[in-house]
Amino acid sequence: MQKSATAQARFGLGGRGGEVLPADPQAWLAGQLTRYNPRPAPIAALPGTGALVTMLREARDGRREAKAEAKAAAMEPKQPDPGGQGQFRELRDAYTAAVGARTDVALASETPFVERLVHFWSNHFAVSVDKVAVLGFGGAFEFEAIRPHVLGKFADMLGAVERHPAMLLYLDQAESVGPDSMLAQRAGARGRERGLNENLAREILELHTLGVRTGYSQADVTELARALTGWTVGGLAKQPLLRGPGPGFWFAAPIHQPGSRTVLGKRYGQQGEAQGQAILDDLARHPATARHVATKLARHFAADDPPPALVTRLEQDFLRTGGDLKSLYKVLIAAPEVWNGAPKFRTPWDWTLAVLRATGVKQLPGRTAAGAFQQLGQAIWKPGSPAGYDDTAPSWAGPDAIYRRVEVAQRVAERTAPLVDARQLASQLYGDSLSEATRQAITRAESGPQALALLLASPEMMRR
Repeated sequence: MQKSATAQARFGLGGRGGEVLPADPQAWLAGQLTRYNPRPAPIAALPGTGALVTMLREARDGRREAKAEAKAAAMEPKQPDPGGQGQFRELRDAYTAAVGARTDVALASETPFVERLVHFWSNHFAVSVDKVAVLGFGGAFEFEAIRPHVLGKFADMLGAVERHPAMLLYLDQAESVGPDSMLAQRAGARGRERGLNENLAREILELHTLGVRTGYSQADVTELARALTGWTVGGLAKQPLLRGPGPGFWFAAPIHQPGSRTVLGKRYGQQGEAQGQAILDDLARHPATARHVATKLARHFAADDPPPALVTRLEQDFLRTGGDLKSLYKVLIAAPEVWNGAPKFRTPWDWTLAVLRATGVKQLPGRTAAGAFQQLGQAIWKPGSPAGYDDTAPSWAGPDAIYRRVEVAQRVAERTAPLVDARQLASQLYGDSLSEATRQAITRAESGPQALALLLASPEMMRR
């Protein structure tokens, strides 16, 4: 019973009421690696990146036109409507719909282990819709760059992530121009500066691959940034040379910095887009990347303080297989440190999914999914930095955060208590691992809603 509960809660997204527990938890987890659907119906129904880029361009064009007309309209009694607001509303709606689809997929999924991995990688390669240009792209980023590659090679996911318009816009890569590129020289002749932006290159080295303090220098950041010039978003720029054939990733040769590059002591003489890709390929196989990825996976699945032996096994597997992600997940399934470790404190996302899956509720009462996670302190695709949301208990276990969860537990319980017996649900989810304190609290509750609220806000439910 305890091992089945661990499989559902720590590897998966929480058990569901009435669900039969897996007889062989490890086989149940391994089987999900062959049954995962990267494009379920709720996600397939959403607009893709091409449509979102078009919305963003139209919104920007409308805003520019409105600003140009503002002076002429200043003397009129009625101010003009802000241009582009309709399209920006569409992008906000796209964000809300994508959060809803992500939540629906997680609640209904028969492969919750792989869904958890999707969420893990989406947070590893974090973007934030707090940036207006990224507003509508958070879902498309996860659905197009993460989901199709979650069971493949790390290098393939890395390449997809760094080319996605969400990442290019979030870290200002779409504005990066090689100092000696054709466009920069033309702009300079007209007295207009167009310069290099190092944001994406820095985060690739610091967060996406090698990790902090792993031996790369500022010169490596600059050289990688030069190699990546030309990686931009087609369909946005006004200049025909930069606009590309259509919305989406576009390599714009006129802004690429010419010449060879040297990163981490290796010279790259490739031309054009191939130069940046060659560097990414080497970073994806680098020993420091293996160590960085292994540490983050061990922290997420085993303990806030990652067990060194598990980190080493994951690292060795990454290097042996060239970053085969499915092989890494099998190491996790077999790891005693994950099965026997102390429970991990659930993030608001994890806890909410566990509550909804356990009770059969499709969404929190009175709120959209996007609003609910904002209120609980973990707005989807909205971390405070490119490092993503933290994965340790101190970030989520504060008194105010717990109080908000208790309030949500009460609302869910009031809505579902007539359909859910708290004692029966507790037994199904936790069996003999349910603490005596929680068992007594449920038994002594004055009403069904109170008993269910106590279970949903219990230490067992707060942890995985």
